[in-house]
Amino acid sequence: MLAALTQLLLFQLAGEVIAHGLGLAVPGPVIGMVLLFAFLVLRQGPGHDLQHTSQNLLSHLSLLFVPAGTGVMLHLHRLQDEWLPILLSLLLSTAVTLALTGLLLKALSRRAAPGGETRP
Repeated sequence: MLAALTQLLLFQLAGEVIAHGLGLAVPGPVIGMVLLFAFLVLRQGPGHDLQHTSQNLLSHLSLLFVPAGTGVMLHLHRLQDEWLPILLSLLLSTAVTLALTGLLLKALSRRAAPGGETRP
């Protein structure tokens, strides 16, 4: 388990170094996840230790929302002052995400049709 946690943290560290070194606007942990994904694709999947550790982390994922909930409670006055822009951005981003996901699914299903035929 310690080796798998070290591996995950090393990918996060690599992402942070790349993000800061190149001055990218993308967060380091996101770059680290992309690097981890590429590593797992090349390796053709995670090893048993990494898979077991990841499952344990995911089972306790709700604990990671405690700091976010605390932040919301600390800045509740800002939410009260700016509730309309926040609500509109949430609704608009949700609608755009749903529309783009549907369009992407439609395009990919046409591309994956057997015989090159397009499905309706």
